[in-house]
Amino acid sequence: MSSFNKVILMGNLTRDPEIRYTPSGAAVAKFGLAVNRRYKQGEETKEEVCFVDITVFGKQAENVGKYLSKGQGAVVDGRLQQRRWETEDGQKRSQHEVVAQSVQFLPKRPSGTAEGGASPAGGGERSEPAPEEFGEEMPF
Repeated sequence: MSSFNKVILMGNLTRDPEIRYTPSGAAVAKFGLAVNRRYKQGEETKEEVCFVDITVFGKQAENVGKYLSKGQGAVVDGRLQQRRWETEDGQKRSQHEVVAQSVQFLPKRPSGTAEGGASPAGGGERSEPAPEEFGEEMPF
């Protein structure tokens, strides 16, 4: 039986990206992404938030560190990975994260715009580079 491991997430950064470099000089960026889900339960609208750790390598990592910050939106395309380690006192730990193959930047919302306000794809001047410059266009 074959396997398939593909993750596509759209959300907002929960913290500024943290950039580090491997001994060989490759950039590694780590950041958190909050993905919201709204649903109705009877007459009440509820919201659920999923927090996901993201790791990205290479030129994409450098661009993420340079152009993204806490609160900005991004679309992440990658794979799910589980890291396992043992603590100093012998306890086994594990954590799931997404290793991104591409990160597409979403336009910043104009200041003062409510969350349900203007479309992120709407007009207006851009203060950062166009997302297309750093990854392929997502089919949304």
